[in-house]
Amino acid sequence: MPPPTQGPLWRVYLFFLVPMVLSNILQGLSGTLNGIFIGQMLGTHALAAVSGMFPIVFFFISLVIGIGAGASVLIGQAWGAREPHKVKAIAGTALTLGALIGVAAAVIGVVFARPAMQALGTPLDVLDDAVAYARVMLLIMPLLLVFILFTQLLRGVSDTVSPLIALALSTGLGLLLTPALIKGWLGLPPLGIQSAAYAGLVSYAVALAYLVRRLGKRHHVLAFDEPMLDALKLDRAILGKVMRIGLPTGLQMVVISLSELAILALVNRHGSSATAAYGAVTQVVNYVQFPALSIAITASILAAQSIGAGRVERLGAILRTGLWLNTLITGALVLLGYALAHHLLGLFLTTPEVLAEAKHLMHLMLWSLLLFGYQAIVGGIMRASGVVLVPMAISVFCILGVQLPAAWLLDGRLGLPGIWVAFPVAYACMLVLQSGYHQLVWRKRPIHRLV
Repeated sequence: MPPPTQGPLWRVYLFFLVPMVLSNILQGLSGTLNGIFIGQMLGTHALAAVSGMFPIVFFFISLVIGIGAGASVLIGQAWGAREPHKVKAIAGTALTLGALIGVAAAVIGVVFARPAMQALGTPLDVLDDAVAYARVMLLIMPLLLVFILFTQLLRGVSDTVSPLIALALSTGLGLLLTPALIKGWLGLPPLGIQSAAYAGLVSYAVALAYLVRRLGKRHHVLAFDEPMLDALKLDRAILGKVMRIGLPTGLQMVVISLSELAILALVNRHGSSATAAYGAVTQVVNYVQFPALSIAITASILAAQSIGAGRVERLGAILRTGLWLNTLITGALVLLGYALAHHLLGLFLTTPEVLAEAKHLMHLMLWSLLLFGYQAIVGGIMRASGVVLVPMAISVFCILGVQLPAAWLLDGRLGLPGIWVAFPVAYACMLVLQSGYHQLVWRKRPIHRLV
């Protein structure tokens, strides 16, 4: 079918956006449900142990997101130009690379889980549980990373429904398996804090198998037919183009994850209660961030498809539509988050003092997700044309040169709240610099197809 780049842009955005937001919510819901089950059924110490693993998992996911971003731009341009053979070749190279990263993560997890958790300053009272959980989570990385990458590639060809169905299946299985494994229900062995990781292993395997079967029955362009299986290799020419866009994007994501490690290390110095509050706030913030990220991804996909179809004149309208949708959707969720902060955080935290602290921390930074969304949309438009180095450098500078120093300085002056104030400071800096580069440099450059 032709790519949906025609008609009113708000309708085109919604075509992509509604299934994608639901998919991101379901993907986050899996982690959220695990946090609720662990926090309510195993206690605050167990939640603190699991929270310490978030940045490490995000580190490896970041690499795959970068690959997926690069591959999706190329796939979007090839799909916009109606060249399905190029779509398969790009997808095959990306999936092979993602699987190799997953294997590396599994090996690293087995060998270095304890030293990594110790280096993060994980509180001693939860260290053993944190290490046990980390090892299992990293062992399932090959499956998890391929699943995440595959859903990204599908969106490049305008398919946001298949990832939604697969994620619904995965989340539903996780909802059933995690509490059953925690308590040993249904004749299953009680696995305690590792239950969420093992439940993830089963749910992602089943969802990926379903996704492969669904695409095959529908003769999808990314179905695992003979041409697609032949494409599962590292094609040098394609790999170079994927990495040209994906490597800077992945590096940016890795820097973000490393900054989260540094932030977590600062938080851990305040004790396991602060770590648990960090985990709870992160869970809630993710749900406000999902639509902003989804709008940015949609903007990038639509821009890439428009470039591939030779309709560069639509890029300005795509950007403007993304910005006002971020204002409406993310802004509404920010207001909702403030109104329901006590109840939302109470899903994870049972200790009144920790709950009150988490509520205060969330109030300090939630509003800044609007700024985060704006800069992500601007960056997504530029990435669709293959321009990634300067936007990446801006993001890295704002994280390493602004956020981390601000967090360290404000922690010394204000304590734990100061760490969270550094987030809006960094997001504001990103928005100013990304917008300036877009207006003063990018708009004046010629835009050409990459494939």
